[in-house]
Amino acid sequence: MALLTIHNVKKAYKNEEQILKGISLKVYKGEVVVILGSSGCGKSTLLRCINGLESIQEGEILLHDEVISNRKKDMHKIRQKIGMVFQNYDLFPNLTVMKNILLGPVKAQKKDTAEVMAQAEKLLARVGLLDKKDAYPRELSGGQKQRVAIVRALCMNPEILLFDEVTASLDPEMVREVLDVVMDLAKEGRTMLMVTHQLEFARAVADRIVFIDGGVVLEDDNPEEFFTHPKTERAKRFLEAFKFEKRITYAEAI
Repeated sequence: MALLTIHNVKKAYKNEEQILKGISLKVYKGEVVVILGSSGCGKSTLLRCINGLESIQEGEILLHDEVISNRKKDMHKIRQKIGMVFQNYDLFPNLTVMKNILLGPVKAQKKDTAEVMAQAEKLLARVGLLDKKDAYPRELSGGQKQRVAIVRALCMNPEILLFDEVTASLDPEMVREVLDVVMDLAKEGRTMLMVTHQLEFARAVADRIVFIDGGVVLEDDNPEEFFTHPKTERAKRFLEAFKFEKRITYAEAI
């Protein structure tokens, strides 16, 4: 049985064209699924629908065999099972790193403070930030803030982690430190669904690549097949554009 099932999900904002036009996919326990596609194709909207930040007009989203889409009364409980890391960190500026991490598990899940603090310190040490536990977000670099956001999500002990362009707002030298953390999570068998424009990273970390264009899934394949033998002309153009962009960047660098 799939951990997460998305069945024929359709989403449109008021007075706007439909963004998701019938998305269906499954994510299994321990699997890393990377969603690729051009800007505006619906990738981030899909993650927000999964986490209940956006409602859907048609279809269903299930965690295990429980429908979680368009839940209102108890969506806060569902979100405890679905961790989400945003591209803009969403840390509370008036709280220290440790207090940012403790807030969810202690307040929402009613966990013992000492127990959560011990877990947080262990995870902060793992991502190289234990010495920053009493610092405020303004004292951290972008890469450090994103690593704190990942630790915060992990301390909720979610069943699945959603990553929405977690390196998009980072300087190039900070991207690697965040991607290394995500790669380690993949190696330990975490279930993850992520949106990224880092194609080389996607190829290295993913068990499956889901390519979305125009609000529909055009391809769903293993990374080797997708990157070497894309089945649709749209995916071929997408990958060619990336190769061209990479060549331009290299030329500028030298």
